[in-house]
Amino acid sequence: MKRDSGVAATFLALALAGALGAPARAADQRYLVSGRDSFVIGAGDIESEVQYRGTQRLTVTHRGKVSRYVAKVAYERNDQGAATSASADYVVDLLPNGDPLDAADHDPDYLTVLNQPFSAQLDPKTLRDLRDLHGSTPFDFPSPFTGSVIHGRLTALGTGILGPHQVAGVRFEAAGPMKGRLPDRPGLSLVGTIAMSGSAYYDLDSALLVWLDATVTISGTVSNRESNDPVTIVYRRTIRSDDQARASTAERGRR
Repeated sequence: MKRDSGVAATFLALALAGALGAPARAADQRYLVSGRDSFVIGAGDIESEVQYRGTQRLTVTHRGKVSRYVAKVAYERNDQGAATSASADYVVDLLPNGDPLDAADHDPDYLTVLNQPFSAQLDPKTLRDLRDLHGSTPFDFPSPFTGSVIHGRLTALGTGILGPHQVAGVRFEAAGPMKGRLPDRPGLSLVGTIAMSGSAYYDLDSALLVWLDATVTISGTVSNRESNDPVTIVYRRTIRSDDQARASTAERGRR
């Protein structure tokens, strides 16, 4: 397991932290995206749910030694039955030294593939390390809201076929304490726990992400309310390649 621990550290540094590996060539990938946010305080005295559904396009281009990743999403935002159309975009430049630079962030609902806990594309070495990862190995992961460290495990899902893609997969689970203001509700301060889980599959040829499912669950009490009410918040995002979705539909139609 010593080697796997090193692989996990490499993979997490490049993928889970949001960094991008240097791509071999320009790329264009289309996705279907969906999501659900639920928020409950007390015994349902304050409750809300927002659902998302749309399409996304990721393009990767090169100018000199800089690679630019651009993700654009068109989606419907359904807030407890009230549906509105919306769009989002996110731009990341991969610098010659390998550091990512966020050039634009217009993604308030966290729907773009560039605004997730897994990287949109891996570099060749990290993809090879992912293929060689076996079993499960522990890791530490920074909380997306508080910056504190939470502990978890990284588990290999092996290689296989997903629609038209040959893929390698990985799953992570992590949990830890949560204390601080909520990013989308800054008026509330929460003390409790945060748990993260997710799975991702990467195409073995292009190293692009072709399937992602990620969930963040926050539970605890609201410290700045007199009743010290319990709160549960769940964020879930699913992103899958459009061609993989079409292949699944066609396969169901042949049965």
